[in-house]
Order: sequence, then structure tokens, then C-alpha cells
Amino acid sequence: MTTSGPGQPLIRVLHDESRPDLRDPTRPRPVRLYLWEPSRSQAAPAPLVVVSHGTGGSGSNMEWLVRPLCQAGFRVVALDHHGNNYVDGYEPEGFLHVWERPRDVSFALEALAREQSLGPVGAAGFSLGAYTAAALAGARVEPQILWAVLTGTVPLPEIPEYPGALDALRTKHPLDASSRRLLDAAATDLSDPRVRAVFQVAPGLGGLVTPQSLATVRVPVGIRWGGADTVNPYETDTKPYLEHIPTASGGSAGPDVRHDDFFAPEPADPTVRVRVGREAAAFFEQHLG
Repeated sequence: MTTSGPGQPLIRVLHDESRPDLRDPTRPRPVRLYLWEPSRSQAAPAPLVVVSHGTGGSGSNMEWLVRPLCQAGFRVVALDHHGNNYVDGYEPEGFLHVWERPRDVSFALEALAREQSLGPVGAAGFSLGAYTAAALAGARVEPQILWAVLTGTVPLPEIPEYPGALDALRTKHPLDASSRRLLDAAATDLSDPRVRAVFQVAPGLGGLVTPQSLATVRVPVGIRWGGADTVNPYETDTKPYLEHIPTASGGSAGPDVRHDDFFAPEPADPTVRVRVGREAAAFFEQHLG
């Protein structure tokens, strides 16, 4: 399905036949794309940046990051991750089977590449989307820690968008050997060689990714975080990426910047999204050309 409107992105819903719909396993997994063309035309294929939204969000509300990229000459595609976006609604796997997110991106890149040359590719993301971008460069989650979360050995931080996500997941996937094997997918290599640079904003899952996998990242990684972020605190979630990725560099978006300043209708700091969006565009201009 393809839809669009004046001044709006082209919206397409693709279906990944290799993975099931979380609500109807007889149907393929849907992946909704929002495609923006660059503000100025180019002779060669414009570099492409893929944008991944945060927990419970949508590609459609990432325009604060998308618009500066388009104005800088990039083609941009943002995704809705199945089961974890407010457009279609929530499923527990969408919040806890996080390794499916980078697979969404690689599937989308495959589909787009069949239609036209992609040019250089970058990946950007906010919060859980920042993990998604890093996974495309080689970051891997530790299955043993995930299993400890599922069994209650390690407490799961509150998920405001889906308070009962863990209980719902246990109902759909009882804690048995098959569930344990399912988590092995988290440790697989989800990197995509097409991705040449990564930009993370207020990254999540820093405590679940392995330092060994972060040490294998070879593409440039830029990171921004909020000094007052209590959802993805610097020490727990940002510092592991910054310390263990050899190519990483970054800076605080401000000592008083909170996590929700990147998506709230009335942020405490209304300038932060503008500033970080411009910094993301400058980062990709440097590393994608």
C-alpha cells in the first residue's frame, strides 16, 4: 500500500514474508515506511538515512530529526516497528523482542534497493531506536541478561506505554526451552554492511548490549544525550556505547535536557530538538558525503 499527501512523506506498508504478524501468525510482518525526498535535487542518488523511533513512538513523529536531514540533501526513511508503534498498537514482543527492530531496517533497505540505487546509507535513532541503529553496526544484546529480565531475576524498568508488557509476553511465550532458544536471536549478528555511519540520540539498552560486540563497531558513531534523562540515564545507557565503541564520539545536549524533551508537545527545552537535528545532519554530511 502506498499513500501520500501535500507536504507529507510517502507512506508505504511492506510485508516481510520471513516473519509473522504478531497478531495473526498466518500473515507476514508489516513494516510501515515514511519516505521523504531531499529538499534539493541531486544528479547522483542522494545518501539515505534510516530513522528508528523510540519505544511506543512512530516514524511519523520523528520529523524533528528528519527535516534537517532532508534540508541537508539526504533522502530519509523512517519506520514503524511492528508491535511497538502507536499507529497500529502494542504487542509485548514489540517492546521486549528488540532484535526484530534492526531486522525491520535491513528488510526495508532490501526492498528499497530493488527499486533504485540507495547511495551511501546511515542509520539514526532515538532511545530504543538508537539501540536499533547501533545493532545495524554490530551491537548485540546479551541473551542471558534478557532471560534474567524475563524470569524476574533482573527487574524490568517501567514501560509507561505498556505497563503489563512482561506479563503479556509470558502469557504468549511461556518460559520454557523454546522461549530460551528464541532469545538466542538477540545474540546473532544483526549488522548491515550498507550502513556506513550511526547517530544515536538518548540511547537505550546500554546495559544489555555486550562490550565485546560494541568493540567490533567500525563505522563512525555520534551520540547525544540529555543530562537530566532519568529514562535512559547516562551512566547506565549512554556510557557503555561511548566507552566501548572505538569510533564513538558525542556530547550532552544540555545538563537540564530530559528524555521527553525529544518528543513531548511542550518540552522543557524547546530548542533541543532543533539543535540535535542540525548536529545529526552535520554528522551525516561529514561521514556520508
